[in-house]
This record gives sequence, structure tokens and C-alpha cells, in this order.
Amino acid sequence: MLGRRAKILHTLSDTFWLLALAVVVMFAFFIALGAFKPGDVAGVTIAVAVLAVLWVAHAVWAARHQDPHDRAAIRARERRGF
Repeated sequence: MLGRRAKILHTLSDTFWLLALAVVVMFAFFIALGAFKPGDVAGVTIAVAVLAVLWVAHAVWAARHQDPHDRAAIRARERRGF
């Protein structure tokens, strides 16, 4: 049961960070289109900026703590005899 809960929490965490990135990109897209000016929606601009900084911090943290070895590639090489 504990492994299942950890897997669900990991999936929810990945989903949150993907949605955060989507919000930041969508905001930048609408700014680029000229749909609104960032000064007109200062609260939303600040919120999206904070979300962007949090996403970058998370991406840097995840990159530093990620295993540099791809286990699937290692397994495939071992299976082929390399």
C-alpha cells in the first residue's frame, strides 16, 4: 500500500509541475499575442512570475538529483552483450 501511495503522489507532483509550466507558457503566449498588457493584470503577472520561478527551481533540483544513468539503456546493452 505504501508503494502505491508514493507512486500516486509522484504522479500528482509531475502533473502539478506540468500544469504550472502550461500556465506560464499560456500566459506568455497571450502576452505575445497582445491580448492584454502585463501591467493591466499585475496580480496575475506576479502570480505567473512566482510560478515560473518555482518551476525553474524545481527543474534545477530535479536535474541535480536525477540518476545520470538510464537504466533502460543499461539493461538493453546488457541484453545485447555490449
